[in-house]
Amino acid sequence: MRALVPARIHVLLASQSPRAVVLRKGPANAVCSILWDRSTDTFTLGQWMRGRIYERRADLSPDGKYMIYFARGGRINSPTKGSWTAISRAPWLKAIVLHGKGDCWLGGGLFTKPHRYWLNGSCMHFPLEKSAEMTEDTTFVPEGGHGGECLSIYYPRLLRDGWTFAGKLSEVLFDSCDIFEKPLANGWVLRKLAHAQIGAPQGKSSYWDEHEIENTRLGMRLEKPDWEWADRDGESVLWAEKGCIFRAAALPDSLGSTKMLFDAKPLQFTAISAPY
Repeated sequence: MRALVPARIHVLLASQSPRAVVLRKGPANAVCSILWDRSTDTFTLGQWMRGRIYERRADLSPDGKYMIYFARGGRINSPTKGSWTAISRAPWLKAIVLHGKGDCWLGGGLFTKPHRYWLNGSCMHFPLEKSAEMTEDTTFVPEGGHGGECLSIYYPRLLRDGWTFAGKLSEVLFDSCDIFEKPLANGWVLRKLAHAQIGAPQGKSSYWDEHEIENTRLGMRLEKPDWEWADRDGESVLWAEKGCIFRAAALPDSLGSTKMLFDAKPLQFTAISAPY
């Protein structure tokens, strides 16, 4: 019997605002968006959809007010032809800008300014909805992307947001792992092991992460294989593990006490309309 896989979580942090959007996947073919105010650690449910959001091809505007994401769902004879890139007013999923795609190659994008976005594979999309709130940035060239799927967005987003590429742990066809690092407070380093793997472990997508933290001054390294997402927030480290989100301070001699901020496991699909 297959073990029950908890809800999977990925988080988009705004770079110039305490806002964040949590993308919570499961069970089955369902995903929801959740607004996270990191100044108060409060969480507000946004919207559900039946389908798949490729969270590593998503981004949050610097002010946290808009989200761009790539999704698959619906029928091939629908206006989007089954897949699309959308820009929404975070944390909602309803598009104010919509580009049909029709396949899962490239897609998604990055914000270059609060109201400007770069569309990944622009020439392979077809416009369906436009908004005066957004302008496509056709001159932007991202750095550090890899391939034509999730890593074409994910790696440039990591580098833009303060992560440093630290090398390759392995490079095998259909099973590679790249290392990214970000300094934490008090000499700690957060390390992200980004896997690209066919035949990934149960409950993982083809692209999945694990983490560790290290303090060379203390000679201490803590492996965190269950952290599926993690990042820095001020003096704290944030992470998602087994369907929950946590926070702990990076103290001079250890990680501080762990505080669970949000349990996403009990959430169930509910039809919710966006307020616009």
